[in-house]
Amino acid sequence: MSDSYIQTGVGGTMFAGNDAVHLVRATMLRSAIKMAKSGMMITRGMTLTKGMKMAEQYTGKKYKRGQADAAITDLTVWINTMNAALPRKEG
Repeated sequence: MSDSYIQTGVGGTMFAGNDAVHLVRATMLRSAIKMAKSGMMITRGMTLTKGMKMAEQYTGKKYKRGQADAAITDLTVWINTMNAALPRKEG
C-alpha cells in the first residue's frame, strides 16, 4: 500500500509520496509531448522521441515515430487512473 496522497489547502496543493510525484511527472510529460508534437522545443535535451520513450515507463507500451497521439492517449488513461486512486486530504 502506498503512502502517497494529494493535500489541498489555502496555500496550494501538495503531492506527497512517490506515486503522487509520478502523477505530476506524467502530467508534465503529457504536456511536453503535446508541445513537441506541435514543433515547440520544450528544452534543449528533450525531444519528441525522448518524451515517448519516457511515456513507456508509465504505459508499458513502446511507441514509434508518428505515435505521439497514442502516447498522449495512453498517458491520459494512466493519469486519470492514478488521480482517482490517490487519497485526498484537506489542509
